[in-house]
Amino acid sequence: MKKAIQMLQKIQVAIGGIFLLIFLLTVVFQMISRYIGIAATWTEDVSMYSFIWAVFMGGGAMVLDRKHFAFTSISDMMKDQRKKSILSIIISLIMLVFTVLMVYYGFKLTKQFWNYTWVNIPSFKRGPTWLCLPICGITSSIYLVELIVEDIGTLIKGGKK
Repeated sequence: MKKAIQMLQKIQVAIGGIFLLIFLLTVVFQMISRYIGIAATWTEDVSMYSFIWAVFMGGGAMVLDRKHFAFTSISDMMKDQRKKSILSIIISLIMLVFTVLMVYYGFKLTKQFWNYTWVNIPSFKRGPTWLCLPICGITSSIYLVELIVEDIGTLIKGGKK
């Protein structure tokens, strides 16, 4: 199961990287087109929505490595691994509440905007552009459940990883 979750994370990072590349290429194209006097109004929408996808895919993937939200000031002071695991479980549970809400409201938002069109590219629908919210919420929830299970395993082993 751990390997499947790590593969999911790699896929998510790759998707985020692709959208970041699209963002960068679009911004460069936008700068060049303004310099030479060509109107490329579509670049604003493409760059904005690709950046949103890059942020949510990258942010979701970092949850598994505990790099998205890091409350290290308290855990760094703790010497006992059991206490660190308990704190980690509490933090993961709090984050899990937010990721579940992200899934719920992300699907509502996606459904609401599904048939809206992009301003500068009317043939594109906005719904798919907002799918990154529930996808990020689902993957983050999976990662958090994995982290909670891992921390519970550490507690069962007496605080040894």
